[in-house]
Amino acid sequence: MMRNRSILIATLTAALAATAAQAQSPKEQFNAETRRIATRYTDDKKLCGDEKDSGLRMQCLRDAKTEYDKSMALAKAQYKASPAKPGPCPDCGKVSSVVLGEKSGDSSALGLIAGGVAGALLGNQVGSGHGRQLATVAGAAGGAYAGKKIEEQAKSSKVWTVNVQYDDGRQAAFTFDHDPQMLSGDRVRNNNGQLVRN
Repeated sequence: MMRNRSILIATLTAALAATAAQAQSPKEQFNAETRRIATRYTDDKKLCGDEKDSGLRMQCLRDAKTEYDKSMALAKAQYKASPAKPGPCPDCGKVSSVVLGEKSGDSSALGLIAGGVAGALLGNQVGSGHGRQLATVAGAAGGAYAGKKIEEQAKSSKVWTVNVQYDDGRQAAFTFDHDPQMLSGDRVRNNNGQLVRN
């Protein structure tokens, strides 16, 4: 009878402790659980003391001690297995802006040569004598520059710059050659140099 009452009390106490434990840290949960186990052990020993038969009293005390040891071992194992509370994320932040721009393409010798030849041919059509030579040289130089710029423009591409404000106040910018599908205010994380949604 006393043992059944002890088990009922222990079950109710465990249910209450589990409800309260949801809002506690692992260390607080462990401390509360060990206090609960110690209280239950003290109550069990008092119940055992009420037993008139010495043999039954000793068996009751042994059972209470065994139950106490098992409960403490379980509480320690749960505490060791509990995940550590995550700390602050130094690489987390939010998108402050996304800017779409154009990146100039790379020019090659082909653009310079083609522009230079075209400019020289046009310059050669101007003037006569020494003036024609100067016009040809100027046309070649101007054509080479124009050819370079035309090739850069033809090879240009869009670039997205995502500006990030980290939680600790730092700022950074990440460039993408495709639409990153991020908007201002999105939570992000720098994952080894790659910007990912958080």
